[in-house]
Order: sequence, then structure tokens, then C-alpha cells
Amino acid sequence: MIRISQITVKPEYKPEEVQAVLEKKIRKRLRLPEQAKFRWQTVKCSVDARKKSDVFLSYTVDVEGLEEQAVLKRCKDKSVSRVEPVTYRFPLSGKKELSGRPVIVGTGPAGLFCGYMLALHGYRPVLLERGRQVEERCGIVEAFWENGVLDTECNVQFGEGGAGTFSDGKLNTLVKDKEGRNREVLRIFVEAGAPESVLYEGKPHIGTDILVDVVRHMRQTILAHGGEVRFGTKMTKLFTENGRVTGVLTVTGKGGQERLETGTVVLAIGHSARDTFQMLYDSRVPMEAKSFAVGLRVEHPQEMVNLSQYGTATPRNLPPAVYKLTAQTSEGRGVYSFCMCPGGYVVNASSEEGRLAVNGMSYRARDGKNANSAVVVSVTPTDYGSAHPLGGLAFQRRLEEKAFEVGNGKVPVERYGDFKRAVCGGEAGPGRQACQTDGDTAEFAPQIKGQWQYAPVHRILPEALNRAFVEGMEAFGRTMDGFSSGQALLSGIESRTSSPVRIHRDASGQSEIRGLYPCGEGAGYAGGITSAAMDGIRIAEQIAKEYRPLRE
Repeated sequence: MIRISQITVKPEYKPEEVQAVLEKKIRKRLRLPEQAKFRWQTVKCSVDARKKSDVFLSYTVDVEGLEEQAVLKRCKDKSVSRVEPVTYRFPLSGKKELSGRPVIVGTGPAGLFCGYMLALHGYRPVLLERGRQVEERCGIVEAFWENGVLDTECNVQFGEGGAGTFSDGKLNTLVKDKEGRNREVLRIFVEAGAPESVLYEGKPHIGTDILVDVVRHMRQTILAHGGEVRFGTKMTKLFTENGRVTGVLTVTGKGGQERLETGTVVLAIGHSARDTFQMLYDSRVPMEAKSFAVGLRVEHPQEMVNLSQYGTATPRNLPPAVYKLTAQTSEGRGVYSFCMCPGGYVVNASSEEGRLAVNGMSYRARDGKNANSAVVVSVTPTDYGSAHPLGGLAFQRRLEEKAFEVGNGKVPVERYGDFKRAVCGGEAGPGRQACQTDGDTAEFAPQIKGQWQYAPVHRILPEALNRAFVEGMEAFGRTMDGFSSGQALLSGIESRTSSPVRIHRDASGQSEIRGLYPCGEGAGYAGGITSAAMDGIRIAEQIAKEYRPLRE
């Protein structure tokens, strides 16, 4: 197969015109006669905005059906090369007999993809989900945003699809993909109803509105292949014997209990199942505290972001502009933007009474007035004030309690100028010297899903983290025009960036308790939808390598 990179297309072309333009450029790049027949597909498309006066789309394509050696001999262009595409293959099954059906705890990306792959290959998994199926879950979440009444078992964090269902649905990942799992995740998403463009977009995303149908389709596929999904069902106890899993105890919303006998349990519990983490710790499942990051959601007008990134506030035939910013503070902390949502909304993502957390989401169209991202500061176990493996959970809870308090139960919002003045206090010191001026971006309104009010957001984070936040914001303002404007909106707290816990596992994917497979973001092995889904596939492979499928 021949790969051509760096094919540039001006954004002046409408989407329906691009295919013809690309084919013409392919012929020219490969020096092909008009009558030559070939097949081609887009591998990647990204926006190149390094020069604001010359923004364009850059494509990479794969071409088949040609005499490759002749083409390569004729074309000396370094952008033309021969490639062997990676084809994903599920492993051959092992010989051992399973002790009961595999049980997967959680139906976020990790659990859903693990269950999907096991079901397709004859393992008939049972998936347990404490929340509700995605159709019902959407109504529960919308009602919470409207009236503020929280369902602690079904919310933005808990329910079919996991926390990623109410996000931007971003599918980019930095995980290396020698085995083709990344491409397989994207292929399955498209098969389940995601736009085909996620296969090649440089920063692919599905959008919350589309994700709902995709998740439902994947569940239907699992059921069609002999799997089972139990909603409103929480694992409350893990049974072990002689260092091996023997079963789990489940409780339904109506109070019913059932013991499931199984020798294979996948822990795809997500990063917010704090009661489950406590139960696992009490059951002596080996785990440790890990570093993560906390911070605030920052909103700007999307037109401001477009102007800064593209040179125009209203670009034609280009997606809403995105950004990714990083900085190192004078005290050595990392500050970075996280989960950027162009044309998106800040959402109340709480899951516990008396505690408040926020996240960001976008719909497929990304046509909201504001852009938002989390600006977060790295924290380590030394910040938690405890060496306990669950010290990070306690740290999160303290911050969320403070956010709930300052906002009176609503999402607290504060202008960056006011936040900065409160943090700086007119004193000199790291992060404070930049507090002399505010930006002049016009005032704009927050775009928030859920009840909100203006409040002293600067009272949520510890002083050291506030200083690091300000220092990072000022550094970002020097990189991106308007970012540190005094009118920028801050809301908090963004405390669920990743799991503060890592559950130990070995090369086979198992805990020291054999048959227990920690998986995905909650277990500390992923950071986003795609990497969690890839980890779910990886664990399904490990189970399949050891055990043969179940007989009907």
C-alpha cells in the first residue's frame, strides 16, 4: 500500500468538493495518467494553522491498486512511501475452562469494550452497571441539571457509557498502538453509529448526542452474542479463596442481593466509584495512591479562540478551533489544559451528596457560544496529607465539599480578574507578579448545564494550587491572545481528571488475587475514552488467551 502525506487543501472548498480535489492531487503527486484506476482512503486529516495568513487542511491518504514498485521508482517525493497497515487480530483462545461466566463491573468504555470483545468471541460475559441504561440515564441527568436533585447511583459519572457519555467524546490518544487496538476501537465506534470521519480526523470526537446511540448499539451487540447487562446492580463484595476470585455479591436498587459464582472478574469501575474502592481496599486488594491533577474549568468565547488560533473569529469550512497548553511553574508544578471542549458546555458532574464536581462536554456540532477546558495543576500523594492508598480520594472529597459550600450547592463561577486579585493580594512572589493587569475581552455569559451562581471560586483550592493556577493562566495568556483576560470565566471544581488510585496488576492483567483483572481509567491504566476502550480490549485478550469460550 502506498501512503501519501502532507496533501494540502485550502478551506475555501466545501466538504462535498474535497474528495474530487484530493483525487486530483493524488494523481499529480504519483504522476499518474488520467486513465489510471486506483482505490484510496483518508488516513488522517488535521488543520495546519501555524501561519494565520495561510490556514489549510493537511491530509494523509493510503492508495491501493497500483504497481507499487513502479510508482515508488517514479516518485522521489519523501511524502510518498510504502506502508504495511496494522490489522487487529483477536488472539486464539486458551485451553482452560472458565469457572462461571466472566463478570465485568462497570459499563464505561473499558467495561463496554471488554464485554463487547468477549461476547463476540463466545465468552458470554455478565456486565454489572450500578446506574441505568443510557436512554433512561439521559433523562435522569437532564432532570438533575434542571432541578438540582442528585441521583447518587445514576448521574454524569455512573450509568451505561461511563463518564465519557457526557463529555466531548474525544477519541484522540497518545497510547502507542503496535497491535492495532486504537484503530479497532474507532472501527467499532463507526460500526455502532459514530461518524466515519472519526477514523481519520486528527482530533476525532463523537459528541454527547451521538454517543448515546453508539453506546446503545454496542449493548445490543453484546446481548445478541449471548452477553448479559444488568442495570441498577452494584457489586458490594468480592469473594476470594486461596488467593483466587470465587464470586461477587451484587445489590440492586430495590435492595435485592445475589451472589454470582465466577472465577473471572474485570474491575472496570471508573474513577468515581469511591465506595467500591473502599470495599476493595477492605478486601485487601493491592493498590496504591497515584498522582493526578485538579483545577478549574475555564470558559472563553469560541470566537476569541478561533481568532487566536485561525486569525479569524468566523472561519469558513473549518472546525471550531481547539488548543492544548502546558506550563511549568516557578515551584515546579505542571499546569496544563485538559479535555478542551470547543463550542461546549461546563456540566455539573457531581456524584455524591454535599460535594460538587464539574466537567466539560460538547455536542457533535460543537456550535455552542463558548469554548471551555479544564486548566489543572498536577498533584502528588504528598499533597494529600496522607500516605494511605485512598488518600487521593479523601483529597478530592475535601475540594468537592468546598466547591459545594461556596456555590451553595450550585456550580460556583468567578471571573478570572476577581480570582486573580483575590489570590495575588498585592503581594510579590511566584505567580503574583503577573497580577497587575487584566485583559479587555468583553464580558460574556457562562454556558453551563446545571444550576450555577457567581461565587468566590478562589476559596476552593489550597493557596499553593491557586498560585500555580494563576501562574499557568498568565503563561497561557502570553501564548494565546486573550486567554488570561480578566473576563474569562472559572468554575469548579475539576477533580475527576483521572483516578487517584492504581490497583496493581501484572503482565497477564491480573491482580495478586488471581482472576481479578483491574481495567481502564478507574484502575489507573488509562486516561480517556480511547485509551480506556483499548485497555478493555487488552484485558479481553488476556482472558481469551487463558480460557476457552463457554459452551451454550
